[in-house]
Amino acid sequence: MYPPAPRCGKREPGGPLRGRATRRWSPPIQMEKRHRWARHDAICKISSVPDITRLVLLDHETLRRQFADLDDAQASGEVSAIRAAWKPLAELLDLHAETEEQVFYPRLLEIGDDAEDETEDAIDDHNKIRDAVRDAAGSDAGSAPWWEAVGRARTENSKHIAEEEREALPDFRLNADPALLDELGRRWLEFRAEHERAPSVESVDKDADDYIAEHGPV
Repeated sequence: MYPPAPRCGKREPGGPLRGRATRRWSPPIQMEKRHRWARHDAICKISSVPDITRLVLLDHETLRRQFADLDDAQASGEVSAIRAAWKPLAELLDLHAETEEQVFYPRLLEIGDDAEDETEDAIDDHNKIRDAVRDAAGSDAGSAPWWEAVGRARTENSKHIAEEEREALPDFRLNADPALLDELGRRWLEFRAEHERAPSVESVDKDADDYIAEHGPV
């Protein structure tokens, strides 16, 4: 799959639509999807609510930046700095996973072309990230076991967001209409407003098959 489209009004050369236009032929369904994108761009110019895929990408950017901040804290050698850098990062790792599972992946299962495989991969990745965050919480910050757990969280998160940006997000953007993108954007913001002021999401692993059975189309 192609990478996710740039932000509204900033389509760059080589983006999803430009890339698909270089193919030798375009099935009617792909042409229809490209027209839908043109409508979405027009809506984005006047909409104050980002679509859900942009919000997912914003979290990804924040997570990458926070891991870089953790590198800076490690270089300082100050355990207090390391602990201060890790706390909001650990909370966002759990919150991001839960928000995707509550808002994004149930609708992907309804409309995506490869949704079951993409969702199974995401749930498995989220579980590995949650496990690593819990393991870090059970060790002293800055200790060898702590860094091992944090390293696993970073590796699994990097793998997950790269795969999501290659597969699940483009799949969703190609199949969701602009109204759905913005509706889920509002739901994402509402969920985050409800849960961000305290560590109020429960870090519990999920069974991917059970999740797909519960949220997939009947």
